Amino acid sequence: MFGMPDPYEYRDALPHGLYKGRGAGLNPGNRHETVRLHVLGEHLDEVAAERGEEAVTIGEGQTRTQVFPDKTRTLINKVSSPDMPMGWTVNPYRGCEHGCVYCYARPDHERLGMSLGLDFETKIMAKFDAPKILRRELANPRWKGEGIMMAGVTDCYQPIERELRITRGCLEVMAECRQPVTIVTKNRLVLRDLDLLREMAACGVVTVGVSVTSLDASLALKMEPRASSPSDRLHTIRELANAGVPVMAMVAPIVPGITDHETPMILKAVAEAGARSAGYVLLRLPYQLKDLYLDWLKRHFAGRAAHAESLLRQTHDGALYDATPGKRRRGEGPIAEHIGRTFEVFKRRYGLDRGLGARERQPFRPPRVEADGQMRLF
Repeated sequence: MFGMPDPYEYRDALPHGLYKGRGAGLNPGNRHETVRLHVLGEHLDEVAAERGEEAVTIGEGQTRTQVFPDKTRTLINKVSSPDMPMGWTVNPYRGCEHGCVYCYARPDHERLGMSLGLDFETKIMAKFDAPKILRRELANPRWKGEGIMMAGVTDCYQPIERELRITRGCLEVMAECRQPVTIVTKNRLVLRDLDLLREMAACGVVTVGVSVTSLDASLALKMEPRASSPSDRLHTIRELANAGVPVMAMVAPIVPGITDHETPMILKAVAEAGARSAGYVLLRLPYQLKDLYLDWLKRHFAGRAAHAESLLRQTHDGALYDATPGKRRRGEGPIAEHIGRTFEVFKRRYGLDRGLGARERQPFRPPRVEADGQMRLF
């Protein structure tokens, strides 16, 4: 079917139904394209049958992750959003294998000519030259060692990092020059780099944020199919804290009607594991992410999908999302206020409002770079 479908209303079936281990149940056409081709899964099954291939039943399908080189020439990105806590970000990857159905970064994949659905979690752009580019940019005389968040968009410790080690390479550069960095992840793979994190913590230049969305392993598997389990994330907080690395817990996102009731239990668990601080973000659904979320909600929570959708709409004056700075991260109205008050009450109760603890930060020192085979003299 050709044409421009009404946004947030159409549905694209995935080939052979739903894929095991993936979060998206749809692969919507790119919103930037004026002409879109939507192929029904039933037709692809017919093609497979004609070729003598066996059709895959729902829940049994597998699709491999593809990695493509990202030829970016710059790495440190300036954050212009007024309600974001960081000024600069570094993102080693675009797209994320974790497959979190709610991820607000999904629409960024449409800028690459792909879909925010299955493409986002199976077609990953990797910045293989990131450590080299980072070294060059940190050596620029205009760089003054301001704080960087890694990663501000997609998770820098997603599963492919185990083999590619791009994040590890960037951290090695940061450790060398005492570059302040805040890492946010939901993968226990961050513990692989505990040697670097311990060294940077001693210099007062690193904080790790661990995202804990739910303590329910079954629910987490539905929402975040390839991220670490809730118990592994609590283990990660514990190991980082024991190593002297300042840890904050991110209850992000809080999903009205699905995870909001867990807030007190999550805050208690992360405090007991050793987190020093905590923050939260309300569910954000920009662009066609609304479609993915509503489809997921109806597939997994048919009995309360309408109620959960209604609660979210009540936080955005009847809409599913309000992109206005100051409102998009917290929402507004009685439901949003209740979520915020609950979070603050239990954050104080469990001692997560005392900050990350001050530690003397050693001064940034620009890394050495080679130019035409010669080391810089100054």
